[in-house]
Amino acid sequence: MTVSADTSGRQGLPTTGEPTLAYRRWGAIIAVHVAVVLLWQALVTVFSIPAFVLPAPTTILASLATPTYAWLDNTLVTAAEIFGGYVLAAALGVALALLFSWSRLLTLLIFPLLVTLNMIPKVALGPLVIVWFSYGIGTNILITFTLCFFPILLTTIRGLNEVEPDILDLVRSLKGSRWQAFRYIQLPGSLPYIFSGMKVAAILAVAGAVVGEFIASERGLGYLMIQVQASLDTPAMFMAVVLLTLLGIALYCAVLVAEHLWVPKDARMQ
Repeated sequence: MTVSADTSGRQGLPTTGEPTLAYRRWGAIIAVHVAVVLLWQALVTVFSIPAFVLPAPTTILASLATPTYAWLDNTLVTAAEIFGGYVLAAALGVALALLFSWSRLLTLLIFPLLVTLNMIPKVALGPLVIVWFSYGIGTNILITFTLCFFPILLTTIRGLNEVEPDILDLVRSLKGSRWQAFRYIQLPGSLPYIFSGMKVAAILAVAGAVVGEFIASERGLGYLMIQVQASLDTPAMFMAVVLLTLLGIALYCAVLVAEHLWVPKDARMQ
């Protein structure tokens, strides 16, 4: 009988060595990060570097005990801006790319305008957005959206255009609708490209939220960094940077998990 051979050969089922390799990879990643933190702590201690220049990791963690900084509230505000702007960019980016794949005229009229708008520096656009929409989480979500939107749009357009025209012609000859062609042909084939753009956008999302908070905000980690800068509370500034980094890592890992679930391993873009 060949049951064991068939089972091990099924697409999508990991071989015995794959989980072990994944654990080793993640173990190496964590070990490198821990080693860097320990080295950082040792260098600050040995050379007696002042905390306002380069605080030790333990000093940075101790800043979390300062109640006036409202770490949890500010972190949640920034997280809402990051994830809200990112989800909006992903939804509209994929939807608009689909419309462009259906209409050459729409692509000719709208896409060059989007390219031009994307060339505007977002830092320069920020004050105008605030004048139009005032302060608040919604404004910073919009700024985050402007940074994340274009990478997702571009990669999705490319993925949709990579589908062979003969396959689409076959669907049309079988009286399939545009939605059916997208659902069963274009979308599965373009998923590697979509997730590639989403990973780039995940990196930009944190920058978008911080840009908005730097320009004008009343809450958030970026706002807090500006407040503690006046008092030279460097440990608190580092703590804000660490929390921003963790938010970005969380978003990026969420994209990786979704890619792992929906895109076959051989089709994923590294």
